[in-house]
Order: sequence, then structure tokens, then C-alpha cells
Amino acid sequence: MHSSSSYAALPSQFDVLVVGGGAAGLYSALCLPATLQVGLITKDTLSISASDWAQGGIAAAIAPDDAPELHIADTLKAGVGLCERQAVDVLVRQAGECIQHLTQMGVAFDRKGEQLAMTLEAAHSRRRVLHAADTTGRAVVTTLADQVLQRPNIHVFNQALALDLWMHQGECLGVQLVHSQQLKLVKANAVVLATGGGGQIYSQTTNPTASTGDGVAMAWRAGATLRDLEFMQFHPTALTQAGAPRFLISEAVRGEGAHLIDIHGRRFAFDYHPDGELAPRDVVSRAIFNHLQRHPDESVVYLDLRVIAPERVNHRFPNIIRKCQKWAGINVFETPIPVSPAAHYWMGGIITNLGSQTTIPRLYAVGENASTGVHGANRLASNSLLECLVFGAQLKDITPQPLADLSQSDSAASDELTTPPDLDEVASWLQQHRTAIGQLVWQSAGIAREANQMNAALDQLEQWKTEFDALPLTQIVNRVNEQKNHTLPATLDFTILRLWAETRNLLTVAKLVLESALFRTESRGGHYRSDYPETDATWQVHTLVQDGICLRSQPIQQ
Repeated sequence: MHSSSSYAALPSQFDVLVVGGGAAGLYSALCLPATLQVGLITKDTLSISASDWAQGGIAAAIAPDDAPELHIADTLKAGVGLCERQAVDVLVRQAGECIQHLTQMGVAFDRKGEQLAMTLEAAHSRRRVLHAADTTGRAVVTTLADQVLQRPNIHVFNQALALDLWMHQGECLGVQLVHSQQLKLVKANAVVLATGGGGQIYSQTTNPTASTGDGVAMAWRAGATLRDLEFMQFHPTALTQAGAPRFLISEAVRGEGAHLIDIHGRRFAFDYHPDGELAPRDVVSRAIFNHLQRHPDESVVYLDLRVIAPERVNHRFPNIIRKCQKWAGINVFETPIPVSPAAHYWMGGIITNLGSQTTIPRLYAVGENASTGVHGANRLASNSLLECLVFGAQLKDITPQPLADLSQSDSAASDELTTPPDLDEVASWLQQHRTAIGQLVWQSAGIAREANQMNAALDQLEQWKTEFDALPLTQIVNRVNEQKNHTLPATLDFTILRLWAETRNLLTVAKLVLESALFRTESRGGHYRSDYPETDATWQVHTLVQDGICLRSQPIQQ
């Protein structure tokens, strides 16, 4: 078996370098031609990703009573006019082949007799969500990781921190990264960004701590075009109890019949939409938000599983049962679960074509950090894992041309880094401001947004960015930014460099999200403006970010 390593020397060149160890990165690596030498780097280990946390499942129109046309229609409807029809076609019509590939690899989806079991999730017109109990993401990621570690052409490096893309004359030549106390430039004929989302710009999020928008921030610094960054999906039902993590209570729970109720036991979601708790996620999140605004003495609503047969709950949601008991002391068979919305999934990202290529030559993006056009203004439930698979599979025919030899000026000689004298002070500033960014963005660009608050938040972020740029550690990293093979002093450990890099990316992504949200003067999908509460037909366009400026795309035809 080809094992991963945190310590083995990282080669200076690969055919393809994949950044990210979740479902998108793993599946992309597996789909690349076996003749290519592939490096897969992750700042954590392979199993720590948002994919691993995904509970609900993977949507695929493969049941006898379903059809791709129905799945396409549901996806387009959820996307509120901003989906790219051609990308949605690719997503839905290639789903069956990807599911077959996963089952052949050994992913143990739940079955009903000989057939794959399907559940219903919000805004789907058919039961088409495949699942492995309530830990589908973990089942998929574990299987993919096992497959990756058996491939002799794929070399996995844990605790490898990507800082920036290595650019030369508008092309991506590789990645600047930290690994085993070395600051290196690693060349690659092609780079695949699969770093996941950016939910950590919000203080209330279901995302793991690693979801700091790294790929989007790196691509933006390199000059890639970004799209629809204002569209953040807020999951309606995250566990909300003091001392407990913001654990996501899967939408599949509502699909199986759970009721969303207030403190008096009333199913208030029907006040906002005829589908009640099975309305699209943005609608249910706003229903909860508005209900709590109108009842300031209430801080949460409740998800009541007692209306579902206990044996069904035991079979479908064993992980949710365990986590609610462990973290909140809640027996779901006796007590409703306290929930409220939290940032969950980023619809926007680095713009890609149907082959997963970005606007930068030799640079690809797959998964949540990409904007393929399939989600539009609001992702349909369980289309995200599917997107990782389908658009990772587009790399199967990639044939990256070898890089030309670089001049000496592009690969400078090694220098010694000087350790800043006040690392404790730097670490304290970084940790405080990482927390403060989340609180600021949650308040100003959360479920409901308004111009004055967003402008004030942008001013605050600008001030923090100035302070960040003045940090001794920032100055040191900037001085050696174009050089390679630097041995880092032992006192400048991986933990503080990661905190520095993630805080830089959070500052960048928070600014981009706020600017995009301020630019779009309407409400649509995951973007709700209290000062522009209506959907405006003239805004049936993408928000593009090019060269630091927000622009409108051409009107979208569907």
C-alpha cells in the first residue's frame, strides 16, 4: 500500500498537484490518468474535511420512478434563475456513472432489498438521495482515501500548507507551500484546487475549522475570475446549545417526517411557505430567523423526531442520536432538538468551465471552492457531493503539457528565515482576529443583509488587514514569497504558520463576500437583503469578481 506522509521529503515537481483531501480532491486524484505522477496535499489529514461531515447523501436520478429531467428541473428551481443549464445537465446525467463507480469501490450505500435505498430531501420532487445511514460523507471519503493510498502514482502529503499559487506570465506553475519546516515552491504541469468552502468567515457555521476559503483566496490573489460569492447557504437546523458544537442535523431528518416547531409546539414554518419545513433551505432558514426576531425571548426553535417511528430513527440517524446525547445530553426519542441556522455551503467560488478549468491556464478547481454553475443562487440538497464526483471525473482526460524550463530568476537560492521575536503576541493577535472576523461577518452578511452594516464591516476589515500586513510574521513571509527551499526555524512551527495563512485567507474571503453582497441589490436564494427584499428580474445575472471589481455577467438563459 502506498502510504501518506507528514514527514517524507516533498518532490519539487509533479505532473498534477491536487490541493485538498476531501471528496473533491480524492476523487479528482483517482480520476486523473494513472500515467501521471500526482501529488495530493492537505493541511490536515485526509479524513478532516467538510465532505467527511456530510450526513444527508448524494442525489442521483436513478430510481425507476425518477428521471434526469425531474432532477434537472428541481435543481434549476432551487437555483432561482442563476444555474447554468449545460452544467446542470452534466451533473445530473453523469450521476449514475459516478454512483456505480463508488459502489464498485466499496461504498456501502443503504439498500432496500436488492435496490439502493432512497430518501427525500427538501425541494426534491422524488426520493433520490442515496445514503449510508447518516454518515454518507464519511463512508465516501473513507473509501476514496483507501483507494488513493493504494495508487502507486498518487503521493499524499499531510500537514502540507499551501500559501499561494506559483504564477509566471499569467500561467500557474505550481504551489508555494510549507511542509516539514520547509517553505518550498513545488512545480506542477497542472494544479487542482479542491480546498472546500469558507464557512469559517461566520461565527455560526457547520463547517470544520479547516474551511477557511483557502482555494478561493489563493485563486483571487493569482488573478482568477470568481463568481457569485454572495450566495451562502445557511442550513436551517444546526444543534444550538451552550457548550455543544454547531453540529448539523441533516435535512434528511425533515425528509423522513420530523417537525420543525417553536417553544409552544407549533409548526410555524407553514406561516412562511406552503411546504413548511420541507421548503428550500434558504426559505426555512429565513423562517427561523424571522420567527426568532419576532420572539426575542426565544433563541432557538426545535426539531421534533418523536413523530417518526423509533425503529426508523434508529436505522437512519444513529450518528445524530449519538451526537445529540454526547454533546447536549438530549434523548431524541423523548426531547426535541434545539436548532437554529448556521452557515453551511458556499454556492460561489472560482469560475470553471465544464472541464473544471479556471480562467488561469494550468489551474483547475473542483468541489465547493469551484463555481461550476450547477447551484445557482441556492444549492439543491445533496447535489454537493455529486458535484465533487462529476466534475472531478472531468479530469480523466487531462493531458497537461510539460512546463518550460524557468529562468534562474524564477527559482531563487535558499535563504534563512529570521524568527520574529514576539511569536506569542503575533499568535494572540491572529487568534483574536480570526474569531472577530466570524462575528463581524455573521452580523453584517449573515441570513439578512443591509448596506450600512456591510459598509461598516468592510471598513473594519480594511483596518484589520492593515494591522495584519504590519505583523512581523507577515513581513517575513512577504520577503521570501518568491523564493524556495527555505528551512524554517524550529520556533516558527506549522501551527502558527497555518493560523497566519488561514487568517489572511479569511480576511480576503470576508471582504470578497461583503463586496459581492453589497453589489447585488436584490434578494435571491442564499442572498437576502432586508433593504432590497424582492427578487429583481434584471439581476438574473452572475456577479463576477475580476481584478478586484464586481461586474455583472450577461443575462442567464435557461
